[in-house]
Amino acid sequence: MKTPGFLLDMDGVIYRGNQLVPGADRFINFLRAEGHPFLFLTNNSQRSRRDVAHKLCRLGIETSHEEVFTCAMATARFLASQRPGGTAFVVGENGLANALHINGFTVADDDVDFVVVGEGRTINFEILEHATRLVDKGARLIATNMDTRCPTESGARPGCGAIVAAIEKATGKQAFSVGKPSPVMMRIARQELGLRTGEVVMVGDTMYTDVLGGVQMGYTTVLVLSGHTTLEEVKNYAYRPDYIASSVADLPEELFRGNRIKVPA
Repeated sequence: MKTPGFLLDMDGVIYRGNQLVPGADRFINFLRAEGHPFLFLTNNSQRSRRDVAHKLCRLGIETSHEEVFTCAMATARFLASQRPGGTAFVVGENGLANALHINGFTVADDDVDFVVVGEGRTINFEILEHATRLVDKGARLIATNMDTRCPTESGARPGCGAIVAAIEKATGKQAFSVGKPSPVMMRIARQELGLRTGEVVMVGDTMYTDVLGGVQMGYTTVLVLSGHTTLEEVKNYAYRPDYIASSVADLPEELFRGNRIKVPA
């Protein structure tokens, strides 16, 4: 077996807002020193991978943009495979539009193949109204993720899932989502690491995105309690992570040897 590789959610796992989770920098240094491949995985489509890498550097974790994989990138690659050289109307911000451009898509306002929805603070009712009309005309509705809330330092704000729900209700059309827990994003991320299914460990703080995505793909899953999900909430789900830890600073040694472990029943 190859050295296990890690897919690492970010907010709630590596940092909270603008503060590192204690020990996260030592954990990343350990992965590098021991030769474990890893990717930072985020369902936030607002920023480009370079922007995300810059934030990690500011927080004290030296990161290359090549170590970051976003739901915007997964969405753009998926759409490029479906319709090479296609067109899209973007409900979102620069990170999403940039990913589409890199993958050969044209961002336009009318007669588009897709309406692609991300999250952002510049979205207004006029944009939602125009997106609704494009979907009514036949554009296919795509969501970068279905997270309903985005955590911020001042509290939660509506996420992509909440924004796309307005268009779904208005049009009667259901969006296809590419971000976690979609197998589309989880599979592309594994391919980026160059590993097989049994060699991947998914580490996240959210049961219905990180853990669910990993379970569906057959990855080893780790829930950390440094972010979204509490230990008490785990029992509300029909599926379970393979391991639960307080944070990335407390992951078991067995994970780094590639041995699959289970939470006691």
